[in-house]
Amino acid sequence: MPRNRTHLCLLLSSILFQCSLACAQSPTLQTRWAKDVHATAIPLPEYPRPQLVRNVWLNLNGPWQYAIAPMSQQTPPASYAGNILVPYPVESQLSGVTKTVGKDQVLWYKRTFSLPASYKNKNLLLHFGAADWQADVFVNGQLAGTHKGGYDPFSFNITSLLKKSGSQEIVVRIWDPTDDGPQPRGKQVKKPSGIWYTPVTGIWQTVWIEPVAPAYIASLKPTPDIDKQSLQLSVNAPSLQPGDVIKVTALDGTQQVAEQTINNGTATTLNIPQPKLWSPEHPFLYNLQVAIVRKGKVIDEVKSYFAMRKISMAPDEKGIQRMLLNNKFVFQFGPLDQGWWPDGLYTAPTDAALLYDLTQTKAMGFNMIRKHVKVEPARWYRYADSLGILVWQDMPSGDLGNHWENRPGVLGRATDQKRDDISENIYRTEWKAIMDALHPFSCIVVWVPFNEAWGQFKTEEITKWTMQQDPSRLVNSASGGNFYPVGHIIDLHSYPDPAMPRPDLFGKQQALVLGEFGGLGLPLPGHTWQQKDNWGYQSFKNADDLFEVYKRFCERLKTLIPEGLSAAVYTQTTDVEMEVNGLMTYDREVTKVPAEKLKAIQEPLTKE
Repeated sequence: MPRNRTHLCLLLSSILFQCSLACAQSPTLQTRWAKDVHATAIPLPEYPRPQLVRNVWLNLNGPWQYAIAPMSQQTPPASYAGNILVPYPVESQLSGVTKTVGKDQVLWYKRTFSLPASYKNKNLLLHFGAADWQADVFVNGQLAGTHKGGYDPFSFNITSLLKKSGSQEIVVRIWDPTDDGPQPRGKQVKKPSGIWYTPVTGIWQTVWIEPVAPAYIASLKPTPDIDKQSLQLSVNAPSLQPGDVIKVTALDGTQQVAEQTINNGTATTLNIPQPKLWSPEHPFLYNLQVAIVRKGKVIDEVKSYFAMRKISMAPDEKGIQRMLLNNKFVFQFGPLDQGWWPDGLYTAPTDAALLYDLTQTKAMGFNMIRKHVKVEPARWYRYADSLGILVWQDMPSGDLGNHWENRPGVLGRATDQKRDDISENIYRTEWKAIMDALHPFSCIVVWVPFNEAWGQFKTEEITKWTMQQDPSRLVNSASGGNFYPVGHIIDLHSYPDPAMPRPDLFGKQQALVLGEFGGLGLPLPGHTWQQKDNWGYQSFKNADDLFEVYKRFCERLKTLIPEGLSAAVYTQTTDVEMEVNGLMTYDREVTKVPAEKLKAIQEPLTKE
């Protein structure tokens, strides 16, 4: 961010000064889906893990008891304050609580449940889609386990902790220091203002129980290779017995296209002849079935899916590196998507709401989304796979300490932050867990370890480590951050006008992208988080004037693409709290510029 960075820093300083009031949770702004939350006995009743589906499971979403206690309290409270609706964060409207917790307190949850008779003689897994940040889980008074990480799913085998009959009890203790700790936390701060938002504490994705056999399929890792017309598949299957085999079947609809039996080990390669390639215009998905077979009997079986697609880079005729999809250059254009909700904060009110943002993005003519310093529930990525939307996945930021630095002739390069061992270990552990959990989703084509120098450290080492973790995707080491000659991409942020990194300086080594631009603001009365002090990088009084500037931006992109620009990200999908620079309002009631008008000028840029 060379010529615009100083201007941006001054602008943000002004914004933060004007918005220095601690903005409390809006008591009134809700989405249309909020009314549906209480219309069902179990909120978010949909199966939460679409990449590994079993038919039998028990959803534990719904009313739990809660209490907020001093952090020093290590044992469950004697009494609880009332009910909280799981899985909505305690600070959110939909939780029914709307209270903050903070680093000096802990949040306790409690609920009881009964197991169906059909679960007898099964192993029982207790799953959490996500809980922010440290979760200590107790079952019937005994510790089932502890998990640290606000964005990755986790589970515990609770079989040995269950009573033989009757009511079972789960208690969860959550500690989340928000911006008082080094852990990944994205845009959350204890005093929201400007570009920083309300804290999210506690369980914020589905909680559920799953009965499995002692030997079961825990996860799958599919990696396509369109050049070899094959799919590499690793199967994580604990407690296999000698003689067990894993049977893998790939299907086009219901038509079998490949089958393998793994007799020794847990990995195989499926040949996929004449593969149907996945792309934004043709998002074809193959079905996948995986089973553990013992002496001819199926012990465990799951249903999944995969796509045949390739993301890579190669020089064009001018020697400029280009991002390629399925060995062809496709310009990637999409919004910065933060995934916040006025009523649920990190948690979409319903599955229909979760899907809505994606369908609207597609209707606007975008082919990509940059998922910004947040990780979504697995169903969001399943929808992106189905709709054909490319995803750049950010690592949620944390331990913010260093800043941008300009030097003559250098594009924002600065000395890396020095994190202590605890902070570094937290980062590496959670980033790896996120990449492992999201690896099966074909929509993800780029990993982004750092954003705008927020907590950026050991850039070259972390980037190379990320590339080693997943060689099948591109790595954008520092989106708009302090740049080093490492990774596949160099990513400039420029507000509000589009710009690009210099092809003559960087284009021969890295793909050139515009990781953020735009931020055109339009507050609409009745649809804002707060009545005043809303902001955008450039403000407008009506949608027509905004569209004229946006159209000019798209025309500028059209001239940058032949010069070497591979991708661009517009800020942003929706308004978020004090920011009113979304293409949609925060409550999703108004698309500020009709989707068809946006599609008419954007789709030609991304045509395959």
